[in-house]
Amino acid sequence: MLFLHYPKCTTCQKAKNYLDTHHITYEIRDIKQNNPTYDELKKWHSQSGLDIKKFFNTSGLLYKSMELKDKLPNMTEDEKLKLLATDGMLVKRPLLITDDKVLIGFKESVYEEEL
Repeated sequence: MLFLHYPKCTTCQKAKNYLDTHHITYEIRDIKQNNPTYDELKKWHSQSGLDIKKFFNTSGLLYKSMELKDKLPNMTEDEKLKLLATDGMLVKRPLLITDDKVLIGFKESVYEEEL
C-alpha cells in the first residue's frame, strides 16, 4: 500500500493517524518531494474509475494561480495527466494506493469501508 501525502496537510495527518491507529502498514511518500509520475497517474486514474478532475487539488494555491478551473475543460485527458505530473501540489491528497483501490482525499467512513 502506498500513501502519498504532504506532511503539512492536516487532512493527510488525519489519514496517516487513521492508518497508524488501525495498524495498517504502508509505504509513505511526500507528494511534494517526490511527485507522482505521468505513468503512475495514468495507471491510478485507470484503476480508480474516477473522473480525472478528482485527482486535482482544486483548493490549492497553485491550481488557483494557474487558473486551471477555466483551462481544464479545454484540455485532453492526456494533457491533464501530464500537467498533474509536473507538480505534486496540483494533486489532491492524500492518495492511498492499494492493489485494487485508489482512495483520494480522506473520509474516515470511506477508509473504514474500503480497508
